[in-house]
This record gives sequence, C-alpha cells and structure tokens, in this order.
Amino acid sequence: MKLDPSSTALVAIDMHRGHLDPTVATLPLAAERCGPIIERAAALFQDLRALKVPIVHVVTEYRDSQEIVANPFWAAVHSDPTKARRGILRHNLVGSPGTEIIPRLYAAGDIVVRGKRRYSAFYATDLEFLLRHRLKAGTLILAGINTTTCILCNSFEATNRDFRVVIASESVDSMDGEEMHQFALKLMAASTAWVMTNREITEALQPLQAAGIPRSP
Repeated sequence: MKLDPSSTALVAIDMHRGHLDPTVATLPLAAERCGPIIERAAALFQDLRALKVPIVHVVTEYRDSQEIVANPFWAAVHSDPTKARRGILRHNLVGSPGTEIIPRLYAAGDIVVRGKRRYSAFYATDLEFLLRHRLKAGTLILAGINTTTCILCNSFEATNRDFRVVIASESVDSMDGEEMHQFALKLMAASTAWVMTNREITEALQPLQAAGIPRSP
C-alpha cells in the first residue's frame, strides 16, 4: 500500500505524562515500557515530519473530577484496587503535570488538541474539523496510549467517518498488558485498519520514484 504524505496526518493520542512518565502518571503504562515506546514513537514522528506529514497531539484534560465521575464505569472502578484504572478521578486534571505532552515527542509546528474527555478523540473536540478542513487528511496514522481503549475506539471512530486508518504498531501500547495489547491490534487489523510497523509506514509514504515505481505519464 502507498500513502500520500499530502493527505496523511498522524494523530498521537494521550502521549502525555499522565500515562508515560512514571514519576507523575495517574494511569501509568508499566514503567519498563515507557522509555521504549517513547523512543520508537519519536523516531517515527521525526521521519514523518521530514516527509511533511503533520503531527496532531490529542490530550485528555478535565476541568475537575466531576467530568470524570459522570461516567458510571469510571466512578465504579476509581476505588477498586483490582482495577488497572483505579484512581481515575485524579487523572489529567487541568494544570496537573500529567497533561503535559512528553517533550521527546513534541516539536515546533505540531498541532495540539486539548480537552479530550472520553476514549473518543472526536467527541466534543474540533479534531475532525481540523483534519478535514485545515489538514485535508484522508488517511490517519494512529499512535498512542492505550491500544485497548483510546486507540481501539478511535480506529472505529475514524473508520466510521471514512478515513483510511493506519495503526503504528510500534508506537502504541497498553496499560492492560501485552496479551490485551496484541488482541486489540489483531481486532483492528481484522475490522478497521492497516496495522503497520514504523518502517512499513515510512516506506509507504515515500514518493513513488524513491520507491522505484514509475509515475504514470
């Protein structure tokens, strides 16, 4: 598959300190997995910037815990010590360190969409308007946390909006563990998206001549 850089955007979902910095994270990825995914994603982002593919960071951010507790499941798991999302009512409140994008992943010229309040990056944000009307994107590459929730949700959301969806398999991960992470990748590959490595993505975005494919006259 070939991808056109001029109609492609990468959407980095929740690659903030609230998941990826164990010193402050309220819903942390396993500490030993944070550094590797940051480095893999940083390498992909650098390659895409060189190809003029825009990077859009979507950040979860709540005004207060009442915006979180309004969800009945989250309200129930907040105090359940058996749940990975225990303590969710403290997650990414406005002004907290968790809302800061991982510095290694941000560069001047990147676009930031704040105020994501549910798994969907499209719900109650201007993401779709930005993608369609400013960036003219028909293809979305998804990266971020968690494969099992936000990436999975937004793969379906984007597919339902008739975007071409690519999952950057080396630039997503989940606090729900390797087995569920891999299952989510398989589910998306079967139903909504092309699941591709960093190398496969950058090769798919190369100009046709660079790939050795002659252009049509």
